[in-house]
Amino acid sequence: MALALFFLSCEGPAGPPGPPGFDGADGADGVNILGQVLEIEGDFTVDNDYSLFYQFPQNVEVFESDVVLVYLLWDQTQDGNGDPVDIWRLLPQTRILQQGLLQYNFDHTFFDVNIFLESDFDLSTLQPGDTDNQVFRIVVLPADFAQGSKLDLSDIHAVMGSLNVGEKDVQHVSL
Repeated sequence: MALALFFLSCEGPAGPPGPPGFDGADGADGVNILGQVLEIEGDFTVDNDYSLFYQFPQNVEVFESDVVLVYLLWDQTQDGNGDPVDIWRLLPQTRILQQGLLQYNFDHTFFDVNIFLESDFDLSTLQPGDTDNQVFRIVVLPADFAQGSKLDLSDIHAVMGSLNVGEKDVQHVSL
């Protein structure tokens, strides 16, 4: 009987509608997520001082407060159907070689990204597998999104998924 009274006491006219909210890309908190994912490929050589310099094009808007992440295509494996699956690693990454320690690293501004090799040995002794046809993904995360997220930034698939960026959306550039 008390339960019936509770439901009866909750009836009444609907209240006025609330004020309109802001629409965000994820539909929450009014955050508009406009992240970008770019893929670049190039060779580290003595002529480019073992660095790959990429200037953001005008159609990629990067703010000083945005977070820029760079991933290295580390390896490939196969799925159950025999299709290739890319293995990406967040930079910086260090390799232990016979010559010593080699690190793939980067720095950036809101105009560009510079990916470079650092080592405790002469870089000219590197094998082509460490320098030639290296593929990197550059991800630009809006500051608002990156700060409020509990996203595992080391997982490029989770990052791209949260930005609603699929493989078909990735811009490819050869340097």
